[in-house]
Amino acid sequence: MSDFLESPRTACALAGALSTISCLPGVIPIIHTTLGCGGNLANSVAFGSGYLGGGYCSGAQAPSSGVTETEIVFGGTDRLHEQIRNTLELIDGKLYIVATGCMTEMIGDDAESVANEFLDEGHPVIAVSTPSFKGDSYHGYEIVLDAIFNRYLPKSEDRNPRLVNIFGLVPGYDPFFRGDLEEIERLLTSLGLEVNTFFTPSQTFENITSAPSASLNIVLSRVWGITLAEKFEQRHGTPYIISDLPIGPEATDEFLRRIADWFGLDAEPVIDRENRIFYGYFERAADAFCDQDLKFYAITVTNSNYAIPLARFATRELGWVVVDSFVTDKLTDEQKAALSGDYPMQFLTGVQEIARAINKNHPNSRGQRYFDDIRPLYIIGSSLEKRTANARGAMHLSVSFPVYDRLITDRGYAGYRGGLHLFEDLTGKVMSVKG
Repeated sequence: MSDFLESPRTACALAGALSTISCLPGVIPIIHTTLGCGGNLANSVAFGSGYLGGGYCSGAQAPSSGVTETEIVFGGTDRLHEQIRNTLELIDGKLYIVATGCMTEMIGDDAESVANEFLDEGHPVIAVSTPSFKGDSYHGYEIVLDAIFNRYLPKSEDRNPRLVNIFGLVPGYDPFFRGDLEEIERLLTSLGLEVNTFFTPSQTFENITSAPSASLNIVLSRVWGITLAEKFEQRHGTPYIISDLPIGPEATDEFLRRIADWFGLDAEPVIDRENRIFYGYFERAADAFCDQDLKFYAITVTNSNYAIPLARFATRELGWVVVDSFVTDKLTDEQKAALSGDYPMQFLTGVQEIARAINKNHPNSRGQRYFDDIRPLYIIGSSLEKRTANARGAMHLSVSFPVYDRLITDRGYAGYRGGLHLFEDLTGKVMSVKG
């Protein structure tokens, strides 16, 4: 029997491409596919990522060729040519990226040749192939960035010895990507480095064009962005390192020391200052945490980027017992192996199959006199896990896509400040049911 996808936690490659493009400063998407795709995909990520919304000329406003039956029969390149011309005339941008969908790929439209015509005329237009059969939204992120950094931007003859690029966090599908990137940028800047995050509001198109001159690429994922970094190194000669997203003081101390060692810097003054601030806040809240014995068993249900950082924070910073960690990405065996070793991981996607696995691994009491129960229980997952948590009488916090039961602006869980935010959100949920 073939698999089916229940309550998807991601969308197609085109969705990931559009989400990525919409968060890049000065970059305009041009959708080349059938009517409806752009709007549906924009809504899915806008509402599933803590109400991310759309940026300038993106989301539901993104230009689209909107091909119909006529183009499907006779080809849609003329319609695409017309749409690119109109977009260049009406919308101000630094770079325009044509992203294709399933139908235009299946009928054989050569979007890249059309884009190259405009590129030859001096217009900054490129095309990416992003139908659903190329992969999911995480692949769409990699496809777009590969096109920009490894095809469009020229090689740099100069090297900025203090500049780093950050990859691995996928806009929208990592719902806290903006807050996480801003904290990483803040900490690395404290070390004396310059940082390209590309996706935060303070970034400009110049951050994109300066990327080839960076001295190091940091990939904050064991899965996503690695192929991109490998190609980047081949083209521009920039080495890369892979790191988990640091959450909380212990993981962030290690992260900063590693980066400082790479550049021959001293991280200890920054670490000392940040720990003093972190524990200055934490020790006050720890009274409530300890006096009310807010210790939990925990189950995490997240994408691959958050799985290990969250489990580590819950275990080593809060002293909780993580009994299950579910990774919801569709991964290859090689990618799964990259996540194994630190914590036991189970690779499941469907809401019901995860609920069944939890109930199988940890059955509820049926009135036995002696029963080894996992209570109190905290499920840290997506909004889809709320029903599972309610059924087991567990606490719940949404941190992984889709997140539609909370609004996310600059919230993030990375670093020292993010660790405080996560501690605050987790325990705040417990406090909210008191009284």
